[in-house]
Amino acid sequence: MPQLTAPDVRVHASFLVAMKEFVEEDADERSLLAHEMALYADSWHRPEVFAAYVARLRAERLEETPRIEGWVPGTTLWYVEGDAFLGRLAIRHRLNPYLRELGGHIGYAVRPGARRQGHATAMLSASLPVARGLGIESVLVTCDTTNIPSRKVIEAAGGVFEDQRGGKLRFWIRTDV
Repeated sequence: MPQLTAPDVRVHASFLVAMKEFVEEDADERSLLAHEMALYADSWHRPEVFAAYVARLRAERLEETPRIEGWVPGTTLWYVEGDAFLGRLAIRHRLNPYLRELGGHIGYAVRPGARRQGHATAMLSASLPVARGLGIESVLVTCDTTNIPSRKVIEAAGGVFEDQRGGKLRFWIRTDV
């Protein structure tokens, strides 16, 4: 059964295949995933680079970890089944002005080859207790106005529509459900 877990080097081979799927799909250049691909795509295949990447992701949750200016601490979780990487989810620990307007607390992505199987809904729902444990009572989750599947995922996880801004639909989800 798939589960959310901290990033782990044991899924290295599957992770590389998933990243290839995202590249072939032409991932949104504004996404965190696209940012990471630009940094690591040429070197993720090297075990020592992948291990360092995993360690960096795990450290992002710590307040004292150096990060890009304007970025906030966040917990990255991977959705895996055995050694198969199915997707990823990031919980931002607090909202800065950009995240409050457009990005939200939680972002997620399911690898193209694993979509339409309920993984996104399961991931988002499973992340709510984690967010609660971080002291977040309600999470803001956004999606593009044209992304009907993501809207359905957010609503299935309990998302309550607030408004539309900058091409994004904004939903709030209580974490105590």
